[in-house]
Amino acid sequence: MPFEPLTHDPVVDPGQAREVARDVVVLPNLGAGLVPNIGFIGGEHSVLVVDTGLGPRNAEKVLAFAAEQARGRELYLTTTHFHPEHAFGAQVFADHATYLVNRAQAADLVHKGPSYLEMFRGLGAPVARNLEGVELVAPDVVYDKGYDLDLGGRVVRLEATGRAHSKGDQVVTVPDAGVLFTGDLIEAGQFSIFPWFPPYDTDVSGSRWIEVLARLAAAGPDIVVPGHGDVSGRRILTDVREYLELLRDETWKRRDSALPEETIAAEVEARMIGRHPEWEGRDWIAKGVGCFCAEHSGHEAASAGEAAEGPSA
Repeated sequence: MPFEPLTHDPVVDPGQAREVARDVVVLPNLGAGLVPNIGFIGGEHSVLVVDTGLGPRNAEKVLAFAAEQARGRELYLTTTHFHPEHAFGAQVFADHATYLVNRAQAADLVHKGPSYLEMFRGLGAPVARNLEGVELVAPDVVYDKGYDLDLGGRVVRLEATGRAHSKGDQVVTVPDAGVLFTGDLIEAGQFSIFPWFPPYDTDVSGSRWIEVLARLAAAGPDIVVPGHGDVSGRRILTDVREYLELLRDETWKRRDSALPEETIAAEVEARMIGRHPEWEGRDWIAKGVGCFCAEHSGHEAASAGEAAEGPSA
């Protein structure tokens, strides 16, 4: 099993809602495992909900809070990626909101959703209880690379980043407020989550993830809402990118020395914990090492191919 069983109930708490910008509200996860930060972005005639919480029971609370925020405005729902605590409550919104995601995420829901549902049900009784009655629903609107959603006096940008934490990662930008919702591309106060579970799931790409974060940082948002952890400023985009770069470099340096992967993981984990002793989620470091070890092989192959072709004319 890729995760330790959870002993606490992963419950969304609407009572902790916080407005981070004008008509942009976040239900913070407050450090609770398998509870994401959930967003509500309002315009003159519509409200967009970002992520659902784990399962129907949490999603019902999110929907009730959204209806209260909307006060009669139309509701939309989007999810930052297909993982259960972010998307597996979408069924609750079926008769109340228009659900829209990028095409890669829609495919993830179809092809990987059922196996992730079974995997998460094995993470202890509290998680299984919250996943009772889950039905994986198809989105109402599917876009390819980007989608501008007009909420009335405010246009929100949904963007498919391409493969990074997952194939279907999506960020949500509120340009007039300088707010960026990143999903699990960013975690605050914890090591980046690498869903690296060969041979079952190897979609995560550390190298692409670094590229995505560099591009997001260049856009210069003022407020970053991570998938988990505290709402932060733009600096967190650079902090996480620098961590991923260090993880890559320390892994590849040892891979060049032909060390066994287990030795590489142990050495790199010690190095990363020494750099960030206060961060949670230490088990994810070894998963990241596994991902970068695999990408090192691909990098070597690509470099060898370029050398064989010689300089271009």
